[in-house]
Amino acid sequence: MSRIEIICGDSLLEMKKISDDSVDLIIADPPYNLGKGYGNLSDCQSFTDYLEFTRQWITESKRVLRQSGTIYIFVGFRMISYVYQILEQELKMNFVNWICWHYTQGIGKTKGFSPRHDDILMFTKSPNNYYFNLDSVRVPQKYYRSINNMRGANPGDVWEFSHVHYCNENRQQHPTQKPEGLIERMILASSDYNGNVLDPFAGSGTTPRVCQQTGRHCTGIEINPQYVAIINQRLKNTFTGFDSIDPRMERVPGDLNDPQLRAAYLENHVNWFLGNHQNQESHFWSDVAKKYKLPIANRSSQSNKKTTPQTLLNLDK
Repeated sequence: MSRIEIICGDSLLEMKKISDDSVDLIIADPPYNLGKGYGNLSDCQSFTDYLEFTRQWITESKRVLRQSGTIYIFVGFRMISYVYQILEQELKMNFVNWICWHYTQGIGKTKGFSPRHDDILMFTKSPNNYYFNLDSVRVPQKYYRSINNMRGANPGDVWEFSHVHYCNENRQQHPTQKPEGLIERMILASSDYNGNVLDPFAGSGTTPRVCQQTGRHCTGIEINPQYVAIINQRLKNTFTGFDSIDPRMERVPGDLNDPQLRAAYLENHVNWFLGNHQNQESHFWSDVAKKYKLPIANRSSQSNKKTTPQTLLNLDK
């Protein structure tokens, strides 16, 4: 069972209490210093103070990471070059990826182009000996081909996840809540089951919630007691599937024309790509029915029986 600990306190002080080389993965979404209202002054520092604050918490992060550990940092574009320099030049950490999180809605601008992405830096403590499980985060292939790895393709370094919109039932009272599907990819790729994950700026509690549902242990640190209360309540909520998904996860490969082959693949698809997204399964099966002209959508809606690969197989005979 996952061990989730939420600490109300200053991340710099609380991280000093964590043992050296004890954390497998750090996911950090620090304040961007843009003056947002987090209930404290952490996002309204001078440039010099903010840079020193950043240097200190990243230094602590390197100390607590295992040699096989990874850190993902959400970085505002004004500071990304400075953060990169701290990680690579000052702390001699290993650069792996500069990830672009692309979203379709955001702030509108009338002069200049409206921003539609966030930047995420992925660094490891070791240049070679770091944990990375590609199979856990693959995305479905576009077409069935015997030469393809039907377990899926590498998702690449441009990730598309929708914001958690205010109409979403999982939306919390936090200005920069991150989508669960986005954090899920980091956790599945860079930590193992029962691994130790640290979130030094827990905010609305997305990382602890994803760890809870994926069998990882997590320590979340949050300075604002109101957000701590939100996190603790969120951890008690019934789980019906993560609040966001990469659209490619629902992609139904083309050319799966053999009924036996299609049925076997579809069962695997659900297990491989929709394991934490039960709330998306009905949409996936509907797409299968349309793509392969199977009448399962109507039959499924007229009965309470769950649509399965065997249903597909029987209908296609």
